[in-house]
Amino acid sequence: MQMLDLQRDGAVVRVFLNRPEVRNAFNDATIAELTRTFQDLGADDSVRAIVLGGHGKAFCAGADLHWMRAMADYTWEQNQADATRLAEMLWTLYRCPHPIVGRVHGDCYAGGVGLAAVCDVLLAADVAQFCLSEAKLGLLPATISPYVIRAMGARAAQRYFVTAERFPAAEAQRIGLVHEVCGVDTLDARVDTVVQAIAANGPQAVKANKRLVQDVAGTPLTADLRADTARRIADVRASDEGREGLRAFLEKRAPAWTL
Repeated sequence: MQMLDLQRDGAVVRVFLNRPEVRNAFNDATIAELTRTFQDLGADDSVRAIVLGGHGKAFCAGADLHWMRAMADYTWEQNQADATRLAEMLWTLYRCPHPIVGRVHGDCYAGGVGLAAVCDVLLAADVAQFCLSEAKLGLLPATISPYVIRAMGARAAQRYFVTAERFPAAEAQRIGLVHEVCGVDTLDARVDTVVQAIAANGPQAVKANKRLVQDVAGTPLTADLRADTARRIADVRASDEGREGLRAFLEKRAPAWTL
């Protein structure tokens, strides 16, 4: 069985974690496959949006138990190399130029919360449960922390990192980790609505907007930042896509986007 199940529908690619027998827990092979897959998708200009989900009852239960047993005998150097591969996988997803829409239909634990946090838009079923469970094992969510803290904020992270409490989708939405909560029966329809909204926009503008948020968030309001943001809007206004979008608006017609 493939660890990932890829389904393509035109410009939209759905990537499903495909280890339902272990609640989509990941190991070193899953990490390598996720890295390769999102590197390939990121380089494919015909892709407009990516949906990330999981088969079976869980979205992702975090680390695979067999992998964790092997870790128990790792040297410091092996642990460092292993953690670096996980960190690089998360970075690859985070910096993928195409927007990633997360579809959390069930349990989302530990490293699974990291996968959820790197998504640009995150939708969850009301039955989904979240947990940053590392402290229960005497560990810490170090490699996922840059993305989780950006998503839920430092204050919420302080609680859930140290308590390892489970929390429901409604709480995940309240603290900012999840954008929208809906019934499990309507989750796919809501994901499709978000994907369609993305696909209706200028392809290059979508990529530029994703990068803009990542680059500007938390950046001091300096003269360099003002100059950088002015350059960005000048670049897109002068582009073929920007000119087409403005002309279409003024002429009251749908824009003819090109990839």
